[in-house]
Amino acid sequence: MNIEQARFNMIEQQIRPWNVLDQDVLDLLHVVKREQFVPAAYQNLAFADVEIPLPGGEAMLAPKFEARILQEVGVRKHETVLEIGTGSGYMAALLAHRAAKVTTVEINPETAELAKKNLANAGIHNVTVETGNGAEGWAKGAPYDAIVISGALEVLPEAFLKQVKVGGRIAAIIGQAPVMEAAIITRTGEDTYGTIKVFETNVRYLAGAPVPSHFQF
Repeated sequence: MNIEQARFNMIEQQIRPWNVLDQDVLDLLHVVKREQFVPAAYQNLAFADVEIPLPGGEAMLAPKFEARILQEVGVRKHETVLEIGTGSGYMAALLAHRAAKVTTVEINPETAELAKKNLANAGIHNVTVETGNGAEGWAKGAPYDAIVISGALEVLPEAFLKQVKVGGRIAAIIGQAPVMEAAIITRTGEDTYGTIKVFETNVRYLAGAPVPSHFQF
């Protein structure tokens, strides 16, 4: 496989047609080598339009989702970012290039160690990988300028709303399979929030995510 040709094809045939037009984001996909974050058994799928399995039943999101979320959340160089659901560390690596500091939380210790190794091998030093359940956010380090939740939630826990600064953004995928919506929620004031729906999708739920009761009288 010609890796650079495969990367080019991924960007031009999957990602750009998905309304990812921010040139800085497209350029970053050349800089952060996705194949370095894909398990060895799935290297042939590193640039494919699929989710890639990870230990513990988790998965890397398809490349177009990661790129679109990165574009829409609009992280800037001075900002601090929280990511929930580290996975292989690829999204954290992308965010790290755009932010001052990234804290990423992974519930599976084996996956967290994999991410630490991948980030170190990629020469990325402004990411802290924490092991724990971040499904209600991560108060240590809050408030953040941006929060990216790399997995679906049935509902967004209120804790996240309190852990983002005024002017800060939360990227979340919310809903019930098979119809979920990726949204950017912006904290516009102390108690006010605005939501922009970005795209519909169907991805795996965040490991450890709270499940609301569907019991009805």
